[in-house]
Amino acid sequence: MIRLIIGIIIGVALATSMAQADDKANTVTPQEFVSSVAAVPGKVGNHFKNEWVDIKAYQAKSWEDSKDQFQRTVESIKGLFTKKSESTN
Repeated sequence: MIRLIIGIIIGVALATSMAQADDKANTVTPQEFVSSVAAVPGKVGNHFKNEWVDIKAYQAKSWEDSKDQFQRTVESIKGLFTKKSESTN
């Protein structure tokens, strides 16, 4: 009996949660289709331009970070040699 009640509850829940189809179909006119296809090259060009700008900004920041890291590495290596020479005197 409990299985039957649980089955009915699950069945009702599944039936009410199903998606309903729209009565109006989404239609595209030929004019809208042509204008959207004609806009593709401009959208692609703008995307590449934006990516180019983002890449250049990322590379500039990355280059600055690598220069800072290299300078810290050089100073730490110099620090190793100066500490050894000071401790031997």
